[in-house]
Amino acid sequence: MKFGKYLEKQAKEDWRSFYLDYKGLKDLIKESAKEAETQGPAAFSPRTTSLSIVRAAKTADAAEERFFQKLEAEVEKVGKFTQRVVAELRQRLANLQPKADKAAAAAGATDEKERLMEEAKLIGEDYLQLEKYANLNYMGVHKILKKHDKLLPHSPCRQFYIAHLHQQPWVQGTYSDVLVHLSNCYSQLRGDQAGQKNEDASQGFVRSTTKYWVRAEDVSNVKYHVLQHLPVFQFDKHDFSGDAQLINSVYFDNENLELYHGRLDKKPNAIALRIRWYGPGEPKKVFIERKTHRESWKGEESVKERFTLDEDKVVPFLEMEYGLEQAVADLRAAGKSEKEIENFSTLFTEVRQQIDSKQLRPFIRTQYMRTAFQIPFDSTVRISMDTNLCMIKENPDEGPSCTLAGRWYRDPSLPINRNEITRFPHAVLEVKLSLGQGQESPAWVQELLESGYLTEVHKFSKFIHGSCTLTPELVQAVPYWVDDESVRPSMLLSAPAVRPADAAAASSSAAAGNGQHVSVEVQEELTSPVAVDKPRKRTPGLEDLSHPLLGDQPTLRLLPDPSKIKGFAKSLRGDGDAPGFWMKLLGPKGPPPVRQPGTTMMRIEPKTFFANERTFLSWLHMAVTLGSIAAALLGFSNTKGQTGLSAHLVEIIALILLPVAISMCGYAIFIFKWRSDMIAKKRPQHFDDRVGPLGLCAAVVTALVAILIVSFIDFIDFLESTKPSPDPTPSPGPGPTPSPALLMPNPAGGVQRLVELAAGLTKPSLVQSS
Repeated sequence: MKFGKYLEKQAKEDWRSFYLDYKGLKDLIKESAKEAETQGPAAFSPRTTSLSIVRAAKTADAAEERFFQKLEAEVEKVGKFTQRVVAELRQRLANLQPKADKAAAAAGATDEKERLMEEAKLIGEDYLQLEKYANLNYMGVHKILKKHDKLLPHSPCRQFYIAHLHQQPWVQGTYSDVLVHLSNCYSQLRGDQAGQKNEDASQGFVRSTTKYWVRAEDVSNVKYHVLQHLPVFQFDKHDFSGDAQLINSVYFDNENLELYHGRLDKKPNAIALRIRWYGPGEPKKVFIERKTHRESWKGEESVKERFTLDEDKVVPFLEMEYGLEQAVADLRAAGKSEKEIENFSTLFTEVRQQIDSKQLRPFIRTQYMRTAFQIPFDSTVRISMDTNLCMIKENPDEGPSCTLAGRWYRDPSLPINRNEITRFPHAVLEVKLSLGQGQESPAWVQELLESGYLTEVHKFSKFIHGSCTLTPELVQAVPYWVDDESVRPSMLLSAPAVRPADAAAASSSAAAGNGQHVSVEVQEELTSPVAVDKPRKRTPGLEDLSHPLLGDQPTLRLLPDPSKIKGFAKSLRGDGDAPGFWMKLLGPKGPPPVRQPGTTMMRIEPKTFFANERTFLSWLHMAVTLGSIAAALLGFSNTKGQTGLSAHLVEIIALILLPVAISMCGYAIFIFKWRSDMIAKKRPQHFDDRVGPLGLCAAVVTALVAILIVSFIDFIDFLESTKPSPDPTPSPGPGPTPSPALLMPNPAGGVQRLVELAAGLTKPSLVQSS
């Protein structure tokens, strides 16, 4: 589908006249392209020695000039309409807030609360519609500028105008205060009650945490769903405005990346150490935090502990000049209790020893905007969303390190090179639950997880991602999520600049080796300030609105299958959503990503390969056991010269068991190779085989039934042969009486010999008795 038709289909009927006139702009571009073809090369202007009599050059690009005038008018129209709708939403919330307070104070006003809930829901839906409106127009400007540069390559304007576009209020403006006030209204109507403040619980807490990725275009939808059940939590309303708060965290590690590899391998008691502060500007008070990994399968839970320090004491603390005695004296002067001092002393001493023994230094900083949803001081269900996430190297490649400069974080005055910063393309959602024994998560949380907006990324770590992206020469292993194609462009943007000659040599070398590579053109596109899409021979549809990352190996997609979207997400999505930009204040400027159907990322651990090998050995063990029994029966049987079923019973049983054993060997090899290929290529499919084991089980049962039938027939023959003859038997004459055993027929080996072999009483005779 062409973007013009897509815009026409997605436009809200009431606002149709306020959308970008994409068709009119496209017609002006075509008209300008025709003029450029007919004008030919520019004529020479006459020379003159006087500036006062210079004639104005004849304009040959009148259509292009009209294009820019119309584009500027359209952008201004979108901005004015956005400001008007936002003002209306704020006014509606201002009118709703006192009604919600009054209904919350009144007892039993159920009908009134439901009516106000519906009104709040309408405001939230209008806010999401406004965001979709802004997203569609934002993408429309990108697409029309791309078309302009494609048809008029002699006067490219995309990069310049995109920079101009990002200065527009409707692109730069933050309207998150609408969500905050809407959250307050919902909280009042729900009757949320704040819990009791517990300082100990806030300093040392244990939670069950699951992390998810959220696409940028789905951020507001997820926020709106959550705030209907949890209020936006503002720890200190004076530190930030809106629904998000800036958080900086400086992670520590040594030259061997000991903490990185410990956290990546999930070693027991592996730690992560960081210094965190909140809000913009220079920090005044910081938190020293330590996270300790514990094995959940042992019934243990990971723990996060922290204590506070003044900013001017951080460097002496790291240099072992600020000791425990001074810290305790400062706490007593601040009026802290003895229990708080005791807990502080233990953690202070342990962290100080770990910094000294492991020679930890500032390594990676993470920076993001966090929106927290929580009933104050109630940690039963807490949800946080981190947007505009970026990671920075604390020690610059050019210039003194933090240690040499006597600092604990990077000097803000130093420029940041492209290989010293990486911007993460998705938001990170954390769902933290503190539930009682046997208590299940709320239904709305389960609905959110099944909505299709979230993709679980097990044990995702900002520290690990930033370390492996910015210091690839130091890491020995990388996390599994770097294989996802949605994060690869951002990682390539942080790669060191490659000279054209080196890039061409690397590209030709990779092509010769038939390996995965990125061409020079793609490298230049990814490393440019605003990626310029290459012209295509066909007009792209909606599914081609973003340039895919080229690669030869199969990759995973973060995006879920739209057919599996459930619950509230289906009602919010409608026919489809445009790509988003709303929360990209700190992110890279460029066309936003586009939703495409895909599958969920899967996590592969080494124990998965071991489990596959154990399953293979289990099947092989069963096959060898049956095969050994069949081979032994064939090897020890000797029925030469004998006829009848009883004489060949052993061979029949062996020939029944042997094909079953061979089938098990073949199945074991096939399923092992199949699963190994699935695991190696990380194909997000089921690894279990529901048909093979049932088939083998049926074969074994059939073989045992056949053996039972053959043995039963042999037993019947044995009984028939032992019956006395009905003819009269002559009286025996004088002489020795034959033994009764000699009168009994011998069924020539068969079951009797097998029983004797199993009992170990006799050895098989090599001479057939007469």
